[in-house]
Amino acid sequence: MTGSPRVHPPVTVLGIGGYVPGVRVTNADLQRRLDTTDQWITQRTGVRVRYHCAPGESTGDLAVEAGRRALRHADRTAVDAVVVATTTPDHPSPATAPAVAKRLGLGTVPAFDVQAVCSGFLYAASIATSFVRSGWASTVLVVGADAFSSILDPTDRTTAVIFGDGAGAAVIGRDGVVDELGWGTFHLGSDGDAADWITVPGGGSRARSLPGQEFGEFFRMAGSKVFQAAVDAMTSSCRSALRAEGWRASDVDHVVGHQANIRILRAVAHLLDVPESRVVVHLDRVGNTSAASIPLALTAASPRFRAGDKILLTAFGGGTTWGAATLVWPSRLSATTVLGDNDE
Repeated sequence: MTGSPRVHPPVTVLGIGGYVPGVRVTNADLQRRLDTTDQWITQRTGVRVRYHCAPGESTGDLAVEAGRRALRHADRTAVDAVVVATTTPDHPSPATAPAVAKRLGLGTVPAFDVQAVCSGFLYAASIATSFVRSGWASTVLVVGADAFSSILDPTDRTTAVIFGDGAGAAVIGRDGVVDELGWGTFHLGSDGDAADWITVPGGGSRARSLPGQEFGEFFRMAGSKVFQAAVDAMTSSCRSALRAEGWRASDVDHVVGHQANIRILRAVAHLLDVPESRVVVHLDRVGNTSAASIPLALTAASPRFRAGDKILLTAFGGGTTWGAATLVWPSRLSATTVLGDNDE
């Protein structure tokens, strides 16, 4: 898997930050109310702890806190646009992003939401990177935020044990130094034939157009189908991104995958022939936080990254959607302190 490296206008990560809410839910907590055990959850998913929003706390609140931390890390008080990736917006309308921009003091900049479920952060980051490469913007705040506890069936052990709430953010832009460190190739895809594998059937115009029919209000997932599809799509997308970037799998220093399931992460690494020691695992601490999982994992793992490290990111989500991206860790972030999870 070799080739000539693709040349990109320099667009990098200027700052990152993450946040999870304060209601801590352990496997032991779930074991007391569901037909499950800590051992089953850990072995099947790798999740040990997840966090839920407190009453009155929403996706927008999480996004604001993660965005604030990323802006502080980037030493920025202004950006040219805000993109929020979420499946659990504060309202069906309007989008959550304009309110996030307002609360962060970013004024009247363009702000909009992206809905690609667990692939949302990669989709949003690709949009932001394109904005900067085109010259339309110099800096964009990208936030992945989800409060999945608001759409979970608390009696469904197949989903209740997996998901948590959280937000992660990145300031994407030019740093004034022309070098090769930053975003490289994005490879994205989707398959609408599998739209019903990961879904919330009710609440949208489809359900409202068919009065009298039952449409569930809770999140549903066809776990066995999703597992294999995620492994296949993430692996294929990673190979495409590596090929386009001119990287071999052996060149990759870190794989930051969507934190859905430890077995998915291991399977993708095995198929790519990347040592498991190079795979970032954060889901044991926060669960599957959907669009927030990749930026939260980046934030948590950032102390181990060094300038010039080659990072491969990948995700799979509802739609179905998937993607992969290459990122060379910038030197400006290698000696800075990042606020993540519940740090203050």
